[in-house]
Amino acid sequence: MRPLAIFGGTFDPVHIGHLTVAWEASELLDAEVRLMPSRTPPHRAEPCATAEQRLAGLRAALAGQDRLQLDAREMEREGPSYTVDTLRELRAEQGQRPLVLLLGEDAFAGLPAWHQWRELFELAHIGVLSRPGLSVVRSEVLWREITERRIAHSRGLDGRPAGAIIELQVTALEISATRIRELLASGRNPRYLLPAGLFADPALLQPYRR
Repeated sequence: MRPLAIFGGTFDPVHIGHLTVAWEASELLDAEVRLMPSRTPPHRAEPCATAEQRLAGLRAALAGQDRLQLDAREMEREGPSYTVDTLRELRAEQGQRPLVLLLGEDAFAGLPAWHQWRELFELAHIGVLSRPGLSVVRSEVLWREITERRIAHSRGLDGRPAGAIIELQVTALEISATRIRELLASGRNPRYLLPAGLFADPALLQPYRR
């Protein structure tokens, strides 16, 4: 049974860096990968674009390929988009299928601040998207939780629905949604930082222009 991997975020807007790491994680894990936009992120400011606008951007970005999929369940749920709630839903749907929560190094380092964070290990594996040359300090409480869970190869996920930590070396693309919003707001065109599908409809980038 192929793993199901979840890659969340605000995608405000979705950019090439998001798609690159999600695609590489799919290859490294031999997994189905779903991009899951957050409606109301609990740990950051409200997105600039509405839920509907961000969903439209993701649909345009993912058109023409079948490796990466869109899962809009958090957009349909009221209140803060807590990852633990989403994983509970997926676990109920998927049975014993391996689930993998994909997190960047910085997000993973901040895991102890997440809502009911220890329960995440009971619901899914965690794939840490590591970039060469990036060094992030992990707290002692996080190290205590993950030391015995670390595995070196995706084969270690076989037959295990949850509980492991695997580091995935992905291509480092220093692309920032914040920087893209700044470029768009100043009237510039971030042509090669965004998926081509976002330029097909001017309305998809209108929320970021002034």
